[in-house]
Amino acid sequence: MGRVCVLVAMVLMFSALSLVTARYQARQLYDQLDRYKENSRLLEIEWRRLQLDRAAESSNSKIDRLARDELKMTVIVPDRTVFVSQPAQATSNKNAEQVTGRGGAR
Repeated sequence: MGRVCVLVAMVLMFSALSLVTARYQARQLYDQLDRYKENSRLLEIEWRRLQLDRAAESSNSKIDRLARDELKMTVIVPDRTVFVSQPAQATSNKNAEQVTGRGGAR
């Protein structure tokens, strides 16, 4: 009977230590989960801020201002626009010569 009581006491002690260890590990994992959730929340906030920054940087007014100030570009006006055109006949003859292999320097 004494041996059975000692064996039951040892099993009970082992069970109690296992329970304490399991709860300690569960608390550690729960704390780690909280840290990861907080980090995820901070990253989500940063992502939203970056999306807003990107939208602000790519707005038409920002691009227009950069083109005018830094690149010294000007707006196209019709009176300064020059259109160059070739006669349709000359273009089609040139294409025909390239396809057949005729023409050019001899």
